[in-house]
Amino acid sequence: MSNVISKEISCPQCNETTSAHLYISVNATTDPEFREKLLSGKLLSFKCENCSHEGRLVYPLLYNDMKKRFMVYLIPEIDRFQLEDRSLEEDYRNLKGIKKRITPDFNSLKEKIFIFESGLDDMAVELTKLAISESVAKKHDLKRVDEGYLSMYNRETNTMGFTYFLGENHEPFVQSARLEIYAKSLKIVEKVASSDKKLSGFIKIDREWAENTLFRYKRIINGK
Repeated sequence: MSNVISKEISCPQCNETTSAHLYISVNATTDPEFREKLLSGKLLSFKCENCSHEGRLVYPLLYNDMKKRFMVYLIPEIDRFQLEDRSLEEDYRNLKGIKKRITPDFNSLKEKIFIFESGLDDMAVELTKLAISESVAKKHDLKRVDEGYLSMYNRETNTMGFTYFLGENHEPFVQSARLEIYAKSLKIVEKVASSDKKLSGFIKIDREWAENTLFRYKRIINGK
């Protein structure tokens, strides 16, 4: 079941307090309507009762999909690679083979949900995203492109697409790629990251992880 609490929130605009519902955990299997509201942003929306200021609430939230067997723990701005929450591990001690991830922001949370619902390996997706971002940076004469998310996946057309945000204005740019790149990334994961898949607790699979994994892979193939 999903878990929700009521809390008084101070409005950043007028400093008046407003009662808000905080969804500490969302169970997509038992409460699919909350999944839809979360992905649309409505579940985390905030509106001040005094001045009508609107915004998005930022707080830790656990997303649990029992059917597809994955959990994503949104912890704003977390910079740790691995997190072991003893109370959570105890609550879900009987569940085996669950992919558990931590994300630092709402967009990363949405991306992880899309990845796992699509039946993809998020480690291979991150490696693919990194490879495509380098070609996007060259195309737009940029040193590097950091922010990007998987936004399309189509097995029938053998393509996947990433939306990157470029420059100071964060202009969105969509770049598609053939699934062969993803298949090559899967082989890198199998060769280098099998130990990461066995780690306990929640882990953060992001660009930094992809860069480190690619570095390890290059050392292996170069015999260093």
